[in-house]
Amino acid sequence: MKKYFGKVFVAAMVFAFAVSMMSGVGLAADTIKLGVAGAHSGDLASYGIPSIKAAELVVKDINAKGGILGKQVVILAEDDVCKPEVATNTATKLLSQGVDVVMGHICSGATKAALGIYKAENIICMSPSATNPALTQSGDYPNFYRTIASDDAQARLEVDYALDVLKLKKIAVLHDKGDYGKGLAEFAKGFLEKDPRAEVVLYEGVTPGAVDYSAVVQKIKQSNADVVIFGGYHPEASKIVMQMRKKRMKTIFISDDGVKDDTFIKVAGKYAEGVYATGPRDTSSNPLAVAAVEAHKKAYGADPGAFFLNAYAATQALLNAIEKAGSTDYNAISKALKTEYVETPLGKIKFDDRGDAIGIGFSIYQVKNGTYVEIN
Repeated sequence: MKKYFGKVFVAAMVFAFAVSMMSGVGLAADTIKLGVAGAHSGDLASYGIPSIKAAELVVKDINAKGGILGKQVVILAEDDVCKPEVATNTATKLLSQGVDVVMGHICSGATKAALGIYKAENIICMSPSATNPALTQSGDYPNFYRTIASDDAQARLEVDYALDVLKLKKIAVLHDKGDYGKGLAEFAKGFLEKDPRAEVVLYEGVTPGAVDYSAVVQKIKQSNADVVIFGGYHPEASKIVMQMRKKRMKTIFISDDGVKDDTFIKVAGKYAEGVYATGPRDTSSNPLAVAAVEAHKKAYGADPGAFFLNAYAATQALLNAIEKAGSTDYNAISKALKTEYVETPLGKIKFDDRGDAIGIGFSIYQVKNGTYVEIN
């Protein structure tokens, strides 16, 4: 009899375990899983961490109102350190956790590396900051969207500003050899070579992470360049600018949204003064942007960092599309993103057939008194 009851007890425990496992699956299915991928550590964390905070604020607000389709939204955050070789693992991890959509990645190279993995599983990925034109223009990634304009528009603005406004002629074009920086530099070089007013006196790639850039700074000096157009990120830009200014070179420095970050100013210090950089248009007067920034200050006790509003808008767009689609089905979400407008801190947006946000562009900023100021 004891053996009989023992067997019954074991069977009951197995059954209970099975039920609990099924219940766990049921609970998991009762959530919307939002992946947030990007540089959450390392030199470029100042670009990725604001995106996590943006997602947290949007999700907190949505969940407080009942969630999406009656389900709570959960965030699955994974770090790719902005490196392509890490981003593939990041994407695989998110897929293994059953992610429904992904907000990220941050850097173009990492984004490109991850996109094919998401594409194979019909997962939509939306970046707040990956600007490489081919990500949308090649047609290779129909699962990709972004809430920032592409580098061809950014490079065009930089070249036009140098030629039309600053009236400069001799131009050195530098890049960091990456998908983002080199891609932007190639567009800038192409635009310049087609303009009879311009002369490209130097075209050079630099090694990311180097301590000393005196060799390329010397080349800039010898080229007699009026201006440097740099494609890349703030760690390299800050070192190049500092070394230029310490050599008393007055060559104007124009860069991109990879440099339009407060970290650049903190590192370069007084040498950052006067530097130009392109970045997303200032929408800080938009009431939704004001509310988002205030929410960040209240939650984290500080102003938000780079691409915060772009990430906020991307999170809103993805979750709004799921709500409008009535499901997490890939095709349904894709259709909603292209047909349903959503009010965001960047304005009222939807996406074109390539995945670019309609109505979003860049402005020229300059460092004045230790802060970036929109000037064009």
